[in-house]
Amino acid sequence: MGKEARPNWDNPVQFVLACVSYAVGLGNVWRFPYLCQMHGGGGFLIPYLIMLVLEGIPLFYLELAIGQKMSLGSIGAWTAISPYLGGIGLASVVTSLYLCLYYNIINAWSFWYLFHSFQSVLPWAECPLNSNRTGPIEECEKATPTQYFFYRETLNISSSFEENGGIHTGQAMCLLLTWGITYLFIVRGVKSTGKVVYFTAIFPYVVLFIYLIRGFTLHGAFNGVAYMFTPKMEQLANPTTWINAATQIFFSLGLGFGTLIAFASYNHYNNNFERQAIVVSIINCGTSIFASIVTFSIYGFKATVNYENCLERTRLLLLNTFNLAEDSIAMDNVFEWIEKLNTTYPEQFAEIGNKLEGCDLESELDTAVEGTGLAFIVYSEAIKNMPVSQLWSVLYFFMLLLLGMGSMLGNITAITTPLRDFKVLSHISDELLNGLVCIFCLLLGLGFTTTSGNYWFTMFNDYGANFSLLFVVLLEVITVSYIYGIKRFEKDIEDMLGNRPNWYWKIMWGGVSPLLLITLFIVYIVNYIQGGTPTYQAWDRELGKSVVMEYPVSGQLFIGLLLVSSVSCVPLTALYVYCKKRKQRAERTPSTE
Repeated sequence: MGKEARPNWDNPVQFVLACVSYAVGLGNVWRFPYLCQMHGGGGFLIPYLIMLVLEGIPLFYLELAIGQKMSLGSIGAWTAISPYLGGIGLASVVTSLYLCLYYNIINAWSFWYLFHSFQSVLPWAECPLNSNRTGPIEECEKATPTQYFFYRETLNISSSFEENGGIHTGQAMCLLLTWGITYLFIVRGVKSTGKVVYFTAIFPYVVLFIYLIRGFTLHGAFNGVAYMFTPKMEQLANPTTWINAATQIFFSLGLGFGTLIAFASYNHYNNNFERQAIVVSIINCGTSIFASIVTFSIYGFKATVNYENCLERTRLLLLNTFNLAEDSIAMDNVFEWIEKLNTTYPEQFAEIGNKLEGCDLESELDTAVEGTGLAFIVYSEAIKNMPVSQLWSVLYFFMLLLLGMGSMLGNITAITTPLRDFKVLSHISDELLNGLVCIFCLLLGLGFTTTSGNYWFTMFNDYGANFSLLFVVLLEVITVSYIYGIKRFEKDIEDMLGNRPNWYWKIMWGGVSPLLLITLFIVYIVNYIQGGTPTYQAWDRELGKSVVMEYPVSGQLFIGLLLVSSVSCVPLTALYVYCKKRKQRAERTPSTE
């Protein structure tokens, strides 16, 4: 497709907002706070910010430069550098396709929770009655109302990966709705997306700010915030902390999917992408920290409520067992009474020893949860305890929806832009091409709405992108630095910006970033091999909790297929181009017979 026919962003602000809307996603809300909790609170910010400088910003800059220079999607851009390297772009498209298939199911869950928020009593606030209406459902009592609502009513989850069932009609309708909205957002390509990002990029910050004010007014909120900003510096000696910081920066900025190349390809040739790369990276990093403060204020509230409920249960147990006056034991002297009663009535106290709970605020705060468990269970549990819980529920799930939909705009663009660069598809209208891609993803995505769909979701989330993205971005930086050549790349940047990149960028591209990526790549492979048989969390109805199970052979084979399918695009494309060129040479060479 000719460059003169290529549409452009209306202004640089649209491009920046599109990048922010894409990069700032669900991971900022549910992955970064978990890593802070796991790796020493505020201490985790040190490796995180170092990795942003060494890896995040340079690679973000590199992808924007490639897209703006070539004015092509990922496949076209890498093919333009060398036909043998077109497979890098193809691998990005395959990875983005996998992401699109399962990412929109999260948006469907957000819709499901949003619709259920408009009730006088939130459905996850209490257990439903059993069929005899004599009491709560036993499974819900063993679990919690929030867990039961997520696993049994939202997912209608089966007991294992192998146990399949029909499609959950409600989820299928929500998925249809999310794909319908996604299509409307991208129907006219960059012209539609450019308008939508004003809302999807800015509104989540409004909700986060409202939640920040609300969070700080909750009882016990500062227990959580203090926990976040109290650094455990010994974690800096743990290599896993640094590896997780590097991995989080890498995935949080959305590198390797081809989205940044696609977005930048719609820029004007002399657009100042260097400044934009730094701005978007810092906004993304700042959002993670901002979202964590909000999350930890909610954590503090939830932990304090759980801790005080535990103290209240203990207080009542002591009052009833030892026939004490109602006002003799208060919340703040429970532990003193335990010690006193244990000393005074050791035999009677021993009888209730197995009923006493170990109430500890620190251990409540130490309970680390990530992903869907944080977004749909922990947050839901905190929301149900807030006054006017319906309002906070609507706001929260609407924010999740916007974060998810904003990222979906980028995920879909990473597929449609390279496809449009093919001559065969260049004559198809934006409306038709985008519609076909959305319908294709919707039909395949219906598999995630079945009873075993959540196990497939977990598999795609764990194995569909991580390995291939590390491989893709490693090849990208090696290609630019050592095949295309840094000097040639410098001249391209000078041609666009009017000045050459300084020594910092060249050192990062030529040495530091590739070494970091090689390290991450090796660590990923070693961890995968040492991990043994891949496992997943299955819901046990009898116990009312998740249990660890191994994937069956069919599941392991599919994991292997996920890992290999995108990565194999690189050698297979190179082999195809080699064979094609050899055939062309053979046809041009006159026969000697």
